[in-house]
Amino acid sequence: MERITSRSNPLMAHIKKLASSASYRRECGEFVCDSPKLLQEALQWNAEVLCVVATGAVALPALPKGVRQVEVPEELMTSVSPMKTPQGVLFTCRLPRAELPETLDGARYMVLDGVQDPGNVGTILRTADAFECDGLLLLDGCADPYSPKTVRASMGAIFRRSVWTCTAQQMAQALKASHIPLYGAALRDDTLDARAVDYSRAALAIGSEGRGLTEEVLSLCDKTIRIPMSPRCESLNAAIAATVLLWEAYR
Repeated sequence: MERITSRSNPLMAHIKKLASSASYRRECGEFVCDSPKLLQEALQWNAEVLCVVATGAVALPALPKGVRQVEVPEELMTSVSPMKTPQGVLFTCRLPRAELPETLDGARYMVLDGVQDPGNVGTILRTADAFECDGLLLLDGCADPYSPKTVRASMGAIFRRSVWTCTAQQMAQALKASHIPLYGAALRDDTLDARAVDYSRAALAIGSEGRGLTEEVLSLCDKTIRIPMSPRCESLNAAIAATVLLWEAYR
């Protein structure tokens, strides 16, 4: 176990930059997580853990051979952690391969179009995992799935479900090659009631809360679907809309 006490230590600077910069995460091929629970999830689901940083007050689980282990004082953990109230453990993982395959073998997928809030993206990933959705496709403009806020909101689902970042055209090609129809949630008069759709094999598209699905993605949809709700309500939060559709598909 190494011991580090300086904020200017290269590892501490590296972790802070991983927490704040998506481009740096992609460049290094790593992302940072915070909390003992997420560490347990990462180990249970065979994520490639590279380095664990902890305060002396935290008892670490057995770690795979080759994982760098570092002890830091609590004040340094507070300085480095992306959380306002650190839980005593930070760790870095290898970014998984993120290339969208040419064909998709699963039954149901969630497509997010411009969902920028990391909490929403993480919550949708957590819900997708709960309702046996086979993967998440993030189109341009979505929050980084490996930011600390997204990872935290996923509650460990980031280690259990496939996540791909791709363009709308790449998404459409993969779905077409896999014979999976794309159903887009939209507030339009010509949409189908979400309760009347066959979800046995489908991809469900959710847009941003402010503008919904882009015209490009709407043009690629085989059908558009609508969640029935009170006429006095304009829309649902993106994570809530995704939850309703994922539950309906699961049911």
